[in-house]
Amino acid sequence: MSATGGNRALTPPDIAARKGKSPLVCLTAYTTPIAKLIDDHCDVALVGDSVGMVLHGLPSTLGVTLEMMILHGKAVRRGLERALMIVDMPFGSYEEGPEQAFRSAARVMTETGCAAVKLEGGESIAQTIRFLTARGVPVMGHVGLTPQAVNAFGGYPVQGRGEDAERILRDAIAVAEAGAFAVVLEKIPEALARRITKEASIPTIGIGASAACDGQILVVDDMLGLFGTFRPRFVKRYAELGEAAEAAIATYADEVRERRFPASAHVFGDEPRNVSGGEAA
Repeated sequence: MSATGGNRALTPPDIAARKGKSPLVCLTAYTTPIAKLIDDHCDVALVGDSVGMVLHGLPSTLGVTLEMMILHGKAVRRGLERALMIVDMPFGSYEEGPEQAFRSAARVMTETGCAAVKLEGGESIAQTIRFLTARGVPVMGHVGLTPQAVNAFGGYPVQGRGEDAERILRDAIAVAEAGAFAVVLEKIPEALARRITKEASIPTIGIGASAACDGQILVVDDMLGLFGTFRPRFVKRYAELGEAAEAAIATYADEVRERRFPASAHVFGDEPRNVSGGEAA
């Protein structure tokens, strides 16, 4: 359970107030069942555009649409009571300028009931963040490795090494000064993440960054072992649910082929009878 807010729904100011305090626990969520599972344990539930790769089998996040984010946002909203829900703004929904970003964000917030949106980018997106926050749209930033720039990066390499460190630092500071309430630091050197966490006025949320960040986030399917053989260095698998699920499916298939399922306990007779839990069957 979070140390902030008790059973009350958390807000962007609650998250901002955790700067330098107990670490923020964040996970992605794309469905109602997962949202219900993480709600008691996480401060933030991010409806990430990673949904395109994790649930829809896309090769990158670039094919994710606003409609997809809204669909999954609605599902997650139904499963949350206290965690702060944030929805990613997908590629192409905000880059034209502040006005386009506001239209997209307003639609996401009104249709999903989320409390904030997340935008990728640093100095180049600061004006848009300032525009949104001035109009009542709380924004979480995202600097370092920004997956929507996969083609510009030529893949998913570590960002911020050598002279590039100053660029990432400037991006994080620009996002904070523009009014974001928190910023994700993705796949950057540990020392740089520590430095940004020390110098930025808002909470930093690390993913492949540093334990010194003000919080951590992972893709829930990654940490549960549900996303195949994909295992980036920064992911710790806390379970191997994919293997367990495959084993269960294999057992089911065997029992069906051998006519061992359904057994007598799973079928209905001519007369009602009481079964466990008082269910009439």
